[in-house]
Amino acid sequence: MNRVGYELVIFGALLASCCTANQGALGGDLVNTAVNRQIDLTSQLAKFTTTITLENAGKTATTSFVLAIDPSLRDRLSFIGATTKDDDAEKLPVTQTTVPGRTTDILFRVDLPKALGAGQSTTVNVEESYTHAQTPFPAQITQAEDQLVLFKGNLHFYSPYKTQSETTTVKLASSKVESHTKTKAKVEDSSIVYGPFENVEPFSQEKLQVHYENNTPFLAVSSLVRVIEVSHWGNIAVEETYDVRHSGARLKGSFSRYDYQRQLDGRSSVKSFKTILPAAARDVYYRDEIGNISTSNLNEQDDAVELELRPRFPLFGGWKTHYYIGYNLPSYEYLYNSGDEYALQMRFVDHVYDDQVIDDITVKIILPEGSKNVDLSVPFPVDRHPDELHFTYLDTFGRPVVVAHKSNLVEQHIQDFTLRYSFQKLLLLQEPLLVVFAFYILFFTVIVYVRLDFAISKDEASESRMRMQGLLDQLQAAQDKRTSLYQRYEDAIAKFKSTKDLAGFTGSRKKIDAEHKELSSTIKELQGKLKLESTDVAEKVGELQKLDTNLKEQIGLSITLAEKVVAGKMGKQQYVDNEKVYSAKREDIMGKTETLLSTL
Repeated sequence: MNRVGYELVIFGALLASCCTANQGALGGDLVNTAVNRQIDLTSQLAKFTTTITLENAGKTATTSFVLAIDPSLRDRLSFIGATTKDDDAEKLPVTQTTVPGRTTDILFRVDLPKALGAGQSTTVNVEESYTHAQTPFPAQITQAEDQLVLFKGNLHFYSPYKTQSETTTVKLASSKVESHTKTKAKVEDSSIVYGPFENVEPFSQEKLQVHYENNTPFLAVSSLVRVIEVSHWGNIAVEETYDVRHSGARLKGSFSRYDYQRQLDGRSSVKSFKTILPAAARDVYYRDEIGNISTSNLNEQDDAVELELRPRFPLFGGWKTHYYIGYNLPSYEYLYNSGDEYALQMRFVDHVYDDQVIDDITVKIILPEGSKNVDLSVPFPVDRHPDELHFTYLDTFGRPVVVAHKSNLVEQHIQDFTLRYSFQKLLLLQEPLLVVFAFYILFFTVIVYVRLDFAISKDEASESRMRMQGLLDQLQAAQDKRTSLYQRYEDAIAKFKSTKDLAGFTGSRKKIDAEHKELSSTIKELQGKLKLESTDVAEKVGELQKLDTNLKEQIGLSITLAEKVVAGKMGKQQYVDNEKVYSAKREDIMGKTETLLSTL
């Protein structure tokens, strides 16, 4: 054999060895006998659900297989998971891996529950979520236009194994499709079915593009800072600061609130969204730089607290809002201990809104002063930053703060973390002793101050002003609660028109009527007390009661209209015309009420 022939033999042997090594790293001689992909584009997320039937065509058993991420979407991947396809679906371990010769690909190894022998097959479900994978096109729209988005992906299942048969179903948010890839495509209402494709080679790529209407909320939390303050005195305080932006098509031209309130346009805008808090959440607040945002509703359910958030203004494409919410939790539900060893188990992130996208989150956990040996465990990779110190009341050398950061989160990241630390219970006496000493100094100061009080007479005018201010604060709180009842009336009427459930509507109305009656009685009692302090203020409260009576009458008229239209005794157009008149009267009365309250 000459030298050239010998070198060819050596090269062939090395190539065969490399291919064998690569094939072994990829999980043996596996074949995708059947692949069924579901691409859900009904929201701002691109959700892939793939059912894969794997067959081991080799001679040796394998315990894992490899998933590859489509290169066109690799930078958008937020979550990937795999489960077995059976009645008791088992979650499979998924870890990122590398394979020689495929350094540019993002690959994940999935461990099977049991070895897949030669000639055997198994079926696995793979779930993937991609953020910002749908691009608004055009990038700018007017208030009256629908939002069109463009999705680009791979027509084939991007896999390191040969696929014998595959189909792809793309589910859209609407049936209005501007354009789409035509290859073996079949349009069915708001879905497009591609395939079947036969004998697809490994790592095959072919452009998939869909341009369609999608007016679902394109909200993204550009920044979220979640602060959890742990107290061994029975409370965990949580405060979350949000920077939220509308990542859809930017608003072109001016904004007309008149047209928006008539609900003639702004279909892609966001007026409100629902945040889910833990069931034990109490003392919930919702604020921004200006102060408390009263346009929110809190609904306590058996397993959660539903907080409906309404920003001060609707969010259009390119618009942003900044706010923070906070609440308290009982520590016994989340904090466990054995001796001086403690473990805190809470969610890393909560449900902010449906199909949420969180670009960046920083979680800060403030532990009691004196905590040591801190260990944080999170079910997915996070960046652990250096610990910080936090100083608050009665602290001497600062409380340790554990800081963790992660980018690109979706709903699948709503999982619990576990934070373990040690704390000597003797240190619990530190703050009570400081409080006792502080109260001692306070009482001593008060005694001295009272002894040195040489005033001849009391300032009756000042005391009267203080009493009246306290009564006005109670009046304002009661009036705010009573005003919120009218929104509940309107929600109950809307639900009644939708469901036509007269019994349910009657029950809801009775409950609201009872609360209204109780609040009106409370305001009447406050009016009597204010009369002793100021006749003018008491008369204004009487005018406030009259306005509320008129407003209640208008609500009653709207209820009568709703009952008639549901019973078929009134036409829809007649109902709309009459309701428009009543709604205008209610707004006028509420405006007068606000003006009157501002003069108190």
